[in-house]
Amino acid sequence: MAGAIRVTALSTTPVKGLRIAARKRLELERAGARGDRAFYLIDARGRMINGKHSGALNGIVAELDGRGELTLTFPDGRVVSGTPEPGEEVQTSFHSRPRVAQLIDGPFSQAISRDAGEALRLVRAADGSTAVDRGARGAVTLISCGSLNRLAEVAGEANVDARRFRMTVELDGVAPFGEDAWIGREVRIGDALVRPLGHVGRCIVTSRHPVSGVVDLPTLDLLRSFRSGAPTTEPLAFGVYAEVLRPGVVELGDEAVLADEAVLGEETTPTDEAVSAGGRRAG
Repeated sequence: MAGAIRVTALSTTPVKGLRIAARKRLELERAGARGDRAFYLIDARGRMINGKHSGALNGIVAELDGRGELTLTFPDGRVVSGTPEPGEEVQTSFHSRPRVAQLIDGPFSQAISRDAGEALRLVRAADGSTAVDRGARGAVTLISCGSLNRLAEVAGEANVDARRFRMTVELDGVAPFGEDAWIGREVRIGDALVRPLGHVGRCIVTSRHPVSGVVDLPTLDLLRSFRSGAPTTEPLAFGVYAEVLRPGVVELGDEAVLADEAVLGEETTPTDEAVSAGGRRAG
């Protein structure tokens, strides 16, 4: 890995499907970035709903503070805020898999439904798991600026907004699709240690503008034009998903290093206890 690789963007949203938001600092846990995709939305039949189904969801910004208060800001300036209180249990379908969830009491569902133009309900998994697509095996996702720049070239655009791909960590200093070679290897990012396990196959949601939700870029056609023959774990892949081996803090500007290319003699897999006791940024 030649030259320094640095974190240039961090992104999460506490409600799956709502607009992805930039962060300066993330605490990566084994289940993913703290607070990321803590909730999800279901329709009247209990099916999980995201931006693929409704572009209007991209217009809603969600924030979850350290006290557990959820705030939703809507395109017209309305703000709905409160502590999400779990209510009755419901059976939901999460990517066609059954999942028991708890309805979230309060004004959130009604407010989201008004903007989406259909009845949606805010829920959280009854077992406390997140709504990250691949669970702990895909707790975080990584994409390189090089890959984004290559896609922009193919699209004939000056740039492609990375938010449409809803990735956790964006990295500079990597050749286009250089992250593909990280699968199965350990990567230290800031204080955390992750291991990419596969490629992120793409769907139609990436064709939507990350703020307006309007379909404005044929991302799948573009990826098909130059990525369809790539040896990837999922079709039309762009970026990789990873498990968190060692929790830790990641901040903008942090360096990413392949553990097997670390400085000779440097410990590559310190224990969680050692990081908490002697790490540069505990907590």
